[in-house]
Amino acid sequence: MNLNRRQFALALATTAATPLAAQELKFDVNVYRDGSKAIPVSLSGFTGEVATALRFDLEVAGCAVVSAEQAQVLIHGTNGARLEGFVSDRAKNYLLSKAYTGANQRQLAHAFADDVILALTQTPGIARTRVAFKVKAANNTGEIYVADYDGHGAAPITADRAIIAAPSWGPGSEWLAYTSYKLNNADVFSHNLVTGERHIVARYGGSNMSPAVAPGGRLVAMVLSKGGKPDLYVADIHGRGLKQLTHAREGVASPCWSPDGQTICYVSSDDGPAQLYRIGANGGTPQRIRTTGVFNATEPDWSPDGKWIAFTTQRGGFEVCIVPAAGGDVQSLVSGQDAAWAPNSRTLMFCKRGVGGPLSLSLLDVSTKRVKDVPLNLGNCSQPTWAR
Repeated sequence: MNLNRRQFALALATTAATPLAAQELKFDVNVYRDGSKAIPVSLSGFTGEVATALRFDLEVAGCAVVSAEQAQVLIHGTNGARLEGFVSDRAKNYLLSKAYTGANQRQLAHAFADDVILALTQTPGIARTRVAFKVKAANNTGEIYVADYDGHGAAPITADRAIIAAPSWGPGSEWLAYTSYKLNNADVFSHNLVTGERHIVARYGGSNMSPAVAPGGRLVAMVLSKGGKPDLYVADIHGRGLKQLTHAREGVASPCWSPDGQTICYVSSDDGPAQLYRIGANGGTPQRIRTTGVFNATEPDWSPDGKWIAFTTQRGGFEVCIVPAAGGDVQSLVSGQDAAWAPNSRTLMFCKRGVGGPLSLSLLDVSTKRVKDVPLNLGNCSQPTWAR
């Protein structure tokens, strides 16, 4: 499926943007500054799809929607062709007053939600971001899908009817890299979502797996078994300049990049159970990332602010954990696996499995530990990755 540029841009005209920060607000932002407490907000005046989308966006971003009597922040407005939104404390001191036009109802709601979160937390919202993920069919084949972060507008971008895995976004949200068995081998492809063009990045003997696009999009890290066992390689986005970075005894898996593009985190079992390692983008001596309290670690993802690495461990069941990027004490967050950071370095999308059911996608607000399921009816969904 080809997606044109209009589907990647939210052209919103905003007017009457009036932040009134000079007033003495009765809402004490410092109480909620560390994010550990959900901000109690009320919603009124909005209807239909706007009300539903706005509530979802705010709850994912660390707010708790409560009654006006319980709320510290009052959010109200109207919607139609034009959305008008207002944010105030209980004393009616206004933090935000803004109007939105030029897009559909859902997009207007997302734009307002992002502005509300920015006003309340001083961090950008994620309501207008996109994700890619794998949808697995009953015969073990699958396709790569792209959707808004809340699951809306999910659409396949492949039609390979083959085993497929590990999507990774390129910068600008206009292309993906992934592995597909379309040509009867595990090969790495790049896929332009605007034109639909695909190019082979790696098609060597053996498997070509787990592409991870570097910040800036110039390089791709991959796990190739062309040397007899899986090792970490780097090439440009056309597959040129291939360089081997590791010479592991037991093989490696699941590379991800530091946000500055200087370091790659990956998984190796060379010293026993699977552990996290890091290595420079130009090679060097691998260094183990200490995960105190956890004896196996897989599926890493580096937060965009550079502070944390999310990963999966298994202790009876799968758990999503985080560890400081330099290594240290592990925090177990939620039952699930294969977590991916949002651009805000606060939200994770992860996979969980219901009793006897398929894998599904959920969103975790790391600070408050609140979870919301992504409403998709596509079957087995996994391996999410967030657009950059």
